[in-house]
Amino acid sequence: MPVYDYECTECGGFETVRRIAERDEPALCPQCGEAAARVVIGAPSLGGGSPDTREQTGSYGMRHRGGCSCC
Repeated sequence: MPVYDYECTECGGFETVRRIAERDEPALCPQCGEAAARVVIGAPSLGGGSPDTREQTGSYGMRHRGGCSCC
């Protein structure tokens, strides 16, 4: 299972292993037990596609650009 980053407003950041279907749901902070929101960080663009390249939505709602390094 993948590891996701979450940010507790009281205790700070932590990581947890979750199913993909649960990734956007708040996770309980391991220190205080409060619900914490997932931290979403955009990946840098690799490959230098042209500006008019359309974005495509792949599985799990991920966004891809033509020529990205993952597909």
